[in-house]
Order: sequence, then structure tokens, then C-alpha cells
Amino acid sequence: MLIGERPGLSAPTVLGAYLTFAPKPGLSDAERNCVSNIHGSGLGYDEAAFRIAWLIREGLTRRITGVALKDEVAARPLSASRRI
Repeated sequence: MLIGERPGLSAPTVLGAYLTFAPKPGLSDAERNCVSNIHGSGLGYDEAAFRIAWLIREGLTRRITGVALKDEVAARPLSASRRI
């Protein structure tokens, strides 16, 4: 499940995305991934889309999200030739 967070009142242009594999009542924050601070002066839209797509693909492949699925993409520098 992917949920996009609407912009907040203090920063109306900032977006966030939350991802959870096999959501159900009772799951903790540790069982979801968050890509946040998405805006023109923060995490760029292209990079955010790449990270979200990577997390979705790897989460579905590995059947996990949250602390069990580390964002391995974040540690690598952004290159113009990134492919999902």
C-alpha cells in the first residue's frame, strides 16, 4: 500500500509517501517506509519517484517494508542515468 501525505499548513508544497507491505491493523511505524521532504528545495521529484519505485519493487520482491527494508538507494549518489 502506498499513501501520499498531503502538504502541511506550515509547508504547503512539501509531500511525503508512506509504503507498507501487507498492511493490517496493529502494524507499527517500524513496519513502513517513508520518503519525505519531497519538494523543489528538498528531495527532488525525480529522486523521490526513483526511491519510491525502488522501495515498491524491493518490498514486493522481498515481501517486507519498514526497518527490514533499508533504502539502499539513499546511500548512492544520484546520477542522470538511473534506471528502475
